[in-house]
Amino acid sequence: MGIALIVDDEPLIRRQVSEIIADYGFSEIVEASNGSEAVTLAEAKQPVLIVMDVSMPVLDGISAAEKIVKNRAVPIVMLTGTGDADTVERARQAGIMNYIMKPVHAEQLHAAISLAIHQFVEVSSLRDEVDKLTESLETRKLVDRAKALLIRNGLSEPEAYRKMQKIAMDKRKSMKEVAEAILLMEG
Repeated sequence: MGIALIVDDEPLIRRQVSEIIADYGFSEIVEASNGSEAVTLAEAKQPVLIVMDVSMPVLDGISAAEKIVKNRAVPIVMLTGTGDADTVERARQAGIMNYIMKPVHAEQLHAAISLAIHQFVEVSSLRDEVDKLTESLETRKLVDRAKALLIRNGLSEPEAYRKMQKIAMDKRKSMKEVAEAILLMEG
């Protein structure tokens, strides 16, 4: 299933969390004792889940989470002894998928992990869809600009579009590539 990363400065908590999540079927569970180690391990191991304490030496969990998600999206569940509004807001802004209070209970952690993974899959799917739609819109804008150039050169709109389609098929290029070439030649 992939690698899980457990981050807490207390070895007993790390062991407890590792035991709770062992039945998820992770290929490996790695541990770190501070946020700086977490950032390094997240980069090296590419975990599919991170369970991390908020309050740790060297680099706190929220700051570590911010650094980790800048490089690669991953579901993160935060563990904390405090539930103050400022900490929760910082965690939300850092992209934390779920947040549970210590002491850790197996049922709570299972629920938090399940929700975090589900949320992560949903958000990732939406991001992929937005990327595809953005690319499609950019292509459409380029095709429309190239088509406008061909229309200025005497073709009707349907003729301009068919000409671009024919070039794309003959040259085995995308409509975007054909549009870019037309715009370069006329520019």
